Amino acid sequence: MKLWGVRGSTPTPGADALRYGGETTCFELRAGNEITLIDCGSGARNLGVALHAGSLRTFDLFFTHTHLDHICGLPFFTPAYDDRFEITAWAGHFADRSGLMDIICRIMSPPIFPVAANKLRAVTFRNFRAGETLERPGGLTVRTVALNHPGGATGYRMEYQGRSICIITDHEHGNPEIDRAVREFVEGADVMIYDAMFTDEEYPRFVGWGHSTWQKGVELALAANVRTPVLFHHDPRRDDDALDRIGEAARARHPGVLVGTEGMVLTP
Repeated sequence: MKLWGVRGSTPTPGADALRYGGETTCFELRAGNEITLIDCGSGARNLGVALHAGSLRTFDLFFTHTHLDHICGLPFFTPAYDDRFEITAWAGHFADRSGLMDIICRIMSPPIFPVAANKLRAVTFRNFRAGETLERPGGLTVRTVALNHPGGATGYRMEYQGRSICIITDHEHGNPEIDRAVREFVEGADVMIYDAMFTDEEYPRFVGWGHSTWQKGVELALAANVRTPVLFHHDPRRDDDALDRIGEAARARHPGVLVGTEGMVLTP
């Protein structure tokens, strides 16, 4: 899996974010001859350029949810406009009859954006319900779980040939039922990418915002026997030096911890 964006809430360019990166959530998973994408934040712009340079033209795009930092790259994701591609976009967090396409149409309409969503000729939109398991072509199994986030969000467990990567973002710890389900969901995972937006010291000021802390991520990894926890969804106020310090503190508790960086490649 390659991380094309690891920042939370808003893109964060500048000298203080050079080492960890400033693009928002976008991941590319390669399993066998298949590509699967997760979220379409601002990192999707560069990913689109890379996909055009390759030969694969058919893939799934799974959204964790549809807050702006996770969808803002779609209008700039050039494969979506190209008839040579076939992209199935999925979302599983809607509690009512509204769907993924409805949300994309809202952000891609005047006066917000000059190009309408119907120009995304390569994209087919589909909904599912968090908790379902989706078997994809090529042997990839996509398991899903509901997360605790305003408006809903979906966590993913990607399994292929006995290896697993879990994506737990955006998620706020503290709901016992959901926390228990997430704990069972990530059990024994090779890699867990976890929402580490805040620290435990900061968290009381942001209860209800829908995010967790790096300490809770490490605790979950230890409790669920996760081999490699990856701290992710970095606060846009957090500079490179601060993320270095978090990484050092986290590895003192779990030696397998990585702090997600833009361009990082994870191999379960």
